[in-house]
Amino acid sequence: MNTIKSISAFHRLLSLPEPKHPMVSIIHLSESVFREDDVWKGFVSKYYCVALKRNATGKIKYGQQHYDYDKGVLSFTAPNQVQYLDLKTMDCENTGYLLIFHEDFLLKQALANTISSYGFFSYAVNEALHLSEDEENDLIEILNKIDKECQHIDQHTQEIILSQIELLLNYSKRFYERQFITR
Repeated sequence: MNTIKSISAFHRLLSLPEPKHPMVSIIHLSESVFREDDVWKGFVSKYYCVALKRNATGKIKYGQQHYDYDKGVLSFTAPNQVQYLDLKTMDCENTGYLLIFHEDFLLKQALANTISSYGFFSYAVNEALHLSEDEENDLIEILNKIDKECQHIDQHTQEIILSQIELLLNYSKRFYERQFITR
């Protein structure tokens, strides 16, 4: 099993330049090209990933199941969870964002103790979340704030990014509850 240990290593696999922040990155899928590599046949990572995808195609195996993007655009993975990507089925027209943050970014932070309460990071949830246009815009606004904060690192950066991540997770929790209650 391959391990992607750093945000920089993931950037290289997507043919992207080094991230501005070593522990957090916002990746614009329209700017990334998945490099042909055996790592995609089975890997774990050391980071959390929140993926907001538009026009999502391709097979992503998550644990023992495939992630269902048929009706959804938002998905979550946690460190050390087994993933497989089938690059042959992926469309280069995918657009959207990936928020990735290293597990060490949470060390000694309150979010480290509460992130497990967000059930959508578990293997049990294998269905992407459908978002209304307003909900998607709310999350994109948060992602853009995180991206902007990663460009200018100072002593307040971690606290500001963590508060934005927590806000994004709380919105996502609301949206997940709405999606599964209204079925």
